[in-house]
Amino acid sequence: DAPLFEGKGRARLVRLPFTSRLRRIVWEQVSLPRLTRQQRLDVLHSPHYTLPFAASCATVVTFHDLTFFVCPETHLLYKRVFFQTMIPQSARRADALIAISQSTRADILRILRTPPDKVVAIPYGVAPLFQPITDTDALDAICRARGIPRPFVLYVGNLEPRKNLTTLVRAFARLVERGAPHTLVLAGARGWKDDEIFATVRELGLGARVRFPGFFEQEQLPALYSAADAFVYPALYEGFGLPVLEALACGAPVITSNVSSLPEIVGDAGILVNPRDVAELADALHVVITDRARRESLARAGLAQAKRFSWSQCARDTLAVYERAAQKYRR
Repeated sequence: DAPLFEGKGRARLVRLPFTSRLRRIVWEQVSLPRLTRQQRLDVLHSPHYTLPFAASCATVVTFHDLTFFVCPETHLLYKRVFFQTMIPQSARRADALIAISQSTRADILRILRTPPDKVVAIPYGVAPLFQPITDTDALDAICRARGIPRPFVLYVGNLEPRKNLTTLVRAFARLVERGAPHTLVLAGARGWKDDEIFATVRELGLGARVRFPGFFEQEQLPALYSAADAFVYPALYEGFGLPVLEALACGAPVITSNVSSLPEIVGDAGILVNPRDVAELADALHVVITDRARRESLARAGLAQAKRFSWSQCARDTLAVYERAAQKYRR
């Protein structure tokens, strides 16, 4: 985005001449190597899994997760075939790999058999705008604007199989049976293979109690997190789980899965559950929405935990990877 580069004399934005996935792949493999030579790059960093087969400089690639290997059934077939082919190739060719969590790094070492000294875990940070919003008018305004009745339980993210939202809907149904007045808000863009989520809502007769307000701009999310009685993220596998960190930074009580990277993001500041256990998730939800002291305790712990994650530290660590990769390439 152009404003990111305004006033930055050492940064230059090169816009890519395509929109389709196929053209992007062709450009990456054919035109990008030529661009690395023309620009006399020292390091090429691919932030999304794949590298060109030929490059005239050091290469770094970021792997956000290995879902295409760990839970391939949650992806569309063409993506599964493409990334299962390209990821191992990129891992072998790269001078350095960045994993966004220790969990993802462990998966890379285990599945791709990459040498340990080639893979560095660099966690994400959280933007300063993610902080508790205490202005009740602002909270009411965001809820009114998107048709969200309070009180509510919140999920933020794409609607797709790996996020395990059918289990969340079933757990929420048990909460309703216990007399909870809450609405379940599944905030995010529709992804793929999401029909089962809507079918489960209909099956359980929850049409009036589950809302799908769609995608929220980043600037709107702090108020949404702050207004929620609980934030729930029951993913089956996650390379990092940025919405969890954002929720912690906004003081939302967090319930999330006890698998993959999520325990290292939450630490002791949230409730961890087996994402496949409907009863355990329902019990955790019941505790959070009925126990004000527990909610306040989780909120305080979440604020402290979120401070451990910094984009400036992420940038410094990434720069160090560039420097090591360039040195390795020159040798």
